[in-house]
Amino acid sequence: MIIGSIVFELYIPYSGSLKEKRMVTRSIKEKLKSKFNVSVSEVGNQELWQSAQIAVVTVAPDKKQVEKVMQNVINFVELNFPDIHINIHKEIF
Repeated sequence: MIIGSIVFELYIPYSGSLKEKRMVTRSIKEKLKSKFNVSVSEVGNQELWQSAQIAVVTVAPDKKQVEKVMQNVINFVELNFPDIHINIHKEIF
């Protein structure tokens, strides 16, 4: 069993409140869950209105499959949320 994790550190420059930030993070989380069948959670910077940390985790029987899902998730986020500044941290266990 192989576990892959991604932590997206997001900077949302146009967010003017926690409510606006939650709209963005909720959209990202819901889209990733439904499209890729991965576990997603906001894991940090919850009180900051222009910054967020979202963790994505997937499990598969082999490393190749985990890497494919992780790359698809990263590509999706970068393509669909171009106005958000993103730092990405990946790990495979």
